[in-house]
Amino acid sequence: MLDYSKHIDSDLARLFRSGDDLAFKEIYIRYDKLLFLYAFNKLHNEEEAKDAVQDVFLWLLKNRHSFILKTTLSGYLYKSTLNKIFDIFRHKDIVKKYIDAGDYYIDVDSEETDYLIREKDIALRIEQEISSMPPRMKKIYELKRKHFLSTKEIAMQLNISENTVSNQLKKASKNLKNKLGVVIYVLYILNS
Repeated sequence: MLDYSKHIDSDLARLFRSGDDLAFKEIYIRYDKLLFLYAFNKLHNEEEAKDAVQDVFLWLLKNRHSFILKTTLSGYLYKSTLNKIFDIFRHKDIVKKYIDAGDYYIDVDSEETDYLIREKDIALRIEQEISSMPPRMKKIYELKRKHFLSTKEIAMQLNISENTVSNQLKKASKNLKNKLGVVIYVLYILNS
C-alpha cells in the first residue's frame, strides 16, 4: 500500500484526478486545518470558516475529472478558499451598497462579473479599514497612498518628524496586513 503522506502535492493532485480517493484523503488531511486557520483569520467566525473550507473540498470532489492544476496545489487551495471567503462577504451585503448606488453595471452573463464584484469587495473592505485608523495615522497613510507624497513631504506638511511619519506608516501597513491578510494587502499596494 502506498504511503500517501510521502507524496508531493503535484503527485497527489495527479492521483486524485485519476480517481484515487486515498490521494484526496491525504490532500484533505494535509490542508484542512491550514485552510481553516486561514479562513478563520479572515472571517473571525468558526462556522463560516469551516463552511468555506468544506465548500472548497466539496467542489474539488465534484469536479475531480475536470480539475486542472496550473499552479501549486497549496496556492490553488488557498485561492479557492479566499474566493469562498469573498462569497461570504458578498452574502453579508458588502457589495449590495455598490449595486444599490448604481456605481457600476453588472452583466450577469459576463465572465468579468465575478472579478468586478470581488474587486469591489476588496476596495470596500480596504476603505473601511483605513477609515477606522486613528486620525493622524489615517491622514499620514492617505497622504502616502492616495496623494503619493514622500515621507519628507508628509513630515513637512504636517509639521512632524520623518521618523514619526515612518513609524505611523509601518503601523498602518501592519494593521492592514493583519486585518485584510497579506495577499489582499499586497494586491492593494500593487494596484494603488
